Amino acid sequence: MPPTLASLVQHSALKLTVRAGADRLGTPVRWAHASELADPVPYMDGGELLLVTATNLDADDPESMRRYVRRLAGAGVAGVGFAVGVNYDDVPAALVDAAEEAGLPLLEVPRRTPFLAISKAVSAAIAADQYRAVTAGFEAQRELTKAALAGDGPAELLARLAAHIDGWAALYDTSGAVLAAAPDWAARRAARLTPDVERLRDRPAPASVVVGDNEDRVELQSLGTGRRARGALAVGTGAALGTAERYAVHSAVALLTLTTARSRSLQGAEQRLGAAVLRMLLAGQPDHARAVAGDLYGGLLDAPFRLLIAEAAAPAGSELLTETMEAAAARTGEALLLVPEAERVVVLAADGGSAVAACAAYAEAQDDRAPREGGAEDSDVVVGLSAPSGPIAVSAAYKQAEQALSVARRRGRALVEHEELAAGSVLPLLADDAVRAFADGMLRALYEHDAKGRGDLVASLRAWLSRHGQWDAAAADLGVHRHTLRYRMRRVEEILGRSLDDPDVRMELWLALKTTEAATPAEE
Repeated sequence: MPPTLASLVQHSALKLTVRAGADRLGTPVRWAHASELADPVPYMDGGELLLVTATNLDADDPESMRRYVRRLAGAGVAGVGFAVGVNYDDVPAALVDAAEEAGLPLLEVPRRTPFLAISKAVSAAIAADQYRAVTAGFEAQRELTKAALAGDGPAELLARLAAHIDGWAALYDTSGAVLAAAPDWAARRAARLTPDVERLRDRPAPASVVVGDNEDRVELQSLGTGRRARGALAVGTGAALGTAERYAVHSAVALLTLTTARSRSLQGAEQRLGAAVLRMLLAGQPDHARAVAGDLYGGLLDAPFRLLIAEAAAPAGSELLTETMEAAAARTGEALLLVPEAERVVVLAADGGSAVAACAAYAEAQDDRAPREGGAEDSDVVVGLSAPSGPIAVSAAYKQAEQALSVARRRGRALVEHEELAAGSVLPLLADDAVRAFADGMLRALYEHDAKGRGDLVASLRAWLSRHGQWDAAAADLGVHRHTLRYRMRRVEEILGRSLDDPDVRMELWLALKTTEAATPAEE
């Protein structure tokens, strides 16, 4: 604790007497300063014990003293020490009344107590408080370091930190989820701060922010030294952190940052191992892959898994997705094989697990946040997800994920599952500019013919193809004689220069008709 007016009054060598403001003696004293200026306020910082003899003051004038004391109180002066036996034998009544009125502590300094003795006492008390804070900080650093090296995770470190700050502490991952909290009841309080953690995550590390009020003050500190934070630490206290508590928090931030960096290094090694496992699986060597995977990825290969390929125009997009999946897998203890591959990432994740669910939720939130037309934005991630697979079919799963990725990119969606393609129609896959241009070019001559009022060749061709070349059924659909329909189909062949007996021609014409039908509503 820093020195207070009460501690100075209780100092036996100073012999100070309280003349006003006895109820405010708990005010901390930042310094002791002597000044005989009629207005010393411009030279004060606040928190000082002002020592005066009233050489240049009209201390008997009540109005003058009220103005003087109000100025001092407004500047945040901790109190006034008035020396008696120099210019005044006793503390002037006008000064006492003004101090009582303003609530400013007023101390009587006996003649035998020099101002220098008071300054030395304040200085010594401040130095002792700083020494105690530094000592306590070093002790906290030792305890926190011991907890970090114990290898039991962050729980013990957070517990010791909470004890040192007389509050609570919580650790968040990159997604803003609470990884650990101490005491246990703090987990619920910490979870309410996830939006604040997410905003802090977007700022370059290190960064900090204070939320809450004086009774529920929470300080958030980002973890990491790179462009993006790798997590966050929250500390909750009932008041602003003191020097010793600040040392403890800074030590915790440093230790957790080092732990995070060490985890990233280990993760890099795991990714290199994962890349080797993936290459073996793609090469059709599941037994060798399982032997290399060992305990790290072996469990993942023993159950159905999904292969996904994520691609982003900007690295930050794929980083955030993979960190989200990693955090989800870590919370449930799932194995996750993640391999960076040029500008994209290949992932093997348990089918139906939390990592795949986190990926789907991330993609859904991206689609809801920024609907795209014609493709992904620079910050967006496009994901292709295979059907459930096993070690012997990874090559097929990789192709499925690539096909789904291509469709997702074409449709402007964040995620497409391969199963959607198998269950749906082939027509949406053809809805791009190149296919529309082909369809328009193939049918343009027929449309131009019909536009001149010389027949209804397009509708006749559609009806004939839909009836698989059955003349009577197609003619009945059109309400014309079958000979009329035969004449129209000969005209189609003449205009297009193509034979309708060729099944490839019939297929191309049908797809061209379906493509132009799909494009018509959007153009109207």
